[in-house]
Amino acid sequence: MSDPESIDSVSLPGVHRTFPCSQCGADLAYSPGESALKCTHCGTLNAIPAPQTVVEEADYIAALDDLEHNADTIERLEVRCDSCGANVEFPDNVTSRQCPFCGSPIVASAVSKKRLKPTAVLPFSITRRAAIECYRTWLKSRWFAPTKLAREAFLDGAFVGAYMPFWTYDCVATTDYIGQRGEDYWVTESYTTTVNGKLVSQTRQVRKTRWYPASGTVVDNFDDVLIPASTSLPLNNQADAEPWGLKELAPYDDAYLAGFRCESYSIDLQSGFEGAKQRMRPTIESTICADIGGDHQRILSMRSSYDRITFKHILLPMWVSAYRFNRKLFRVLINGRTGELIGDRPYSRWKIGSLIAILLIIVGIIVLIASQR
Repeated sequence: MSDPESIDSVSLPGVHRTFPCSQCGADLAYSPGESALKCTHCGTLNAIPAPQTVVEEADYIAALDDLEHNADTIERLEVRCDSCGANVEFPDNVTSRQCPFCGSPIVASAVSKKRLKPTAVLPFSITRRAAIECYRTWLKSRWFAPTKLAREAFLDGAFVGAYMPFWTYDCVATTDYIGQRGEDYWVTESYTTTVNGKLVSQTRQVRKTRWYPASGTVVDNFDDVLIPASTSLPLNNQADAEPWGLKELAPYDDAYLAGFRCESYSIDLQSGFEGAKQRMRPTIESTICADIGGDHQRILSMRSSYDRITFKHILLPMWVSAYRFNRKLFRVLINGRTGELIGDRPYSRWKIGSLIAILLIIVGIIVLIASQR
C-alpha cells in the first residue's frame, strides 16, 4: 500500500522538469524535511546532490541594466488568474487547469515569459499531513466561526504545496534629516481647588518641553529585507507569516520543486525595492530619533539615498488551501517551515449576537444590584 504522503504528491505535479526514480523510473517528488526526492510509486528516497555553489547576492543596478538582454532568466508558460491575481505557471503541453491558489478554473491564453531565475529556495520541512493537522487545530479554535465551518471548510479545502516568490534586498541607507529635539523641564504652577468645602490654593509640578532645531546624517545597514513578489498572497501583515529562517536557504535546484507548484513573480525587481524602502523606513526613523536625542523628537524632513544594493530572488514554501463558504472564497496559508497559519474565515452573527446579549444581561444585573444598595 502506498504512503498517503506519496499519494498526495502524485496529484500535485511540478511545473518544472521531472526526475525519474533510480529504482523503478517513476516520477519523484521532494520529501519535506529531507534532502531527498521520494518515489511516488515505490517509496525509494533518492538523495539530492549536495550543492556545488553557495547562495549569493546579485547586484541590483547591474541586474536592472541587464534584465532585458544578459540577466540569468528562465522561460515559463504562465497566465494570470482572474480570481486571485496569481501568476500561475503551466507545464509543457498543458493549457488549462485549476488555479492552485484559489481553486478557480483557468485557461492559458498567454505566451511564455522570460523571468529572472530564482537565486535560492527554502525547501519544505512541514509535510502535507502536518499542515492538515495545523489546519484542523486552527478550525477548532475559531470560536466565532459558524458551527458547520469546520466540516465544510475541511471537506472543500484542498491543500497544495506551493513555492511563492519573494525578493530580499541588502543596502546601505544614508539619510539626511531636519528635525527638532524636545527637552523637558518642570515648573511650579498654582491652582485653586475645594478641600472640605473651602477654596484653597495649592501648587503642583507641571512638565513642559523646550524644542531645539536638530539636523544631521544617519547611516543604516540592511540585510535581507524580505518583500513578497506576488499580489496573490492574502497577507494583511507580512510579519504574520514569519519567521522563515533565511539563513537556511539552499541554492536554487529544480529538484526541490518536484511535486510542488510554483508561482511566478508579479511584482518586478524595481517595484519590490520600492516596497523594501517602505519596510526600511521605520528603522531609519528610529535611528534618526536616537541621533536627535533629548526627551522627544520630531522629524520634519528626511531624504535617503541607497547604496551597495544587492538582491536575491527566492522561493519560500507554503501550504495553500482555498474553500468556499456561503459562496464566498476564503484562503488559508501555512508556512512550510514552521507551520504558522494565516487564514481568512467567516464569522457567525448568531454567536457574536449571543455574546453581546449575554454581556448586556450581565451589565444589567450589576447595575441593578448596585442601585439597590
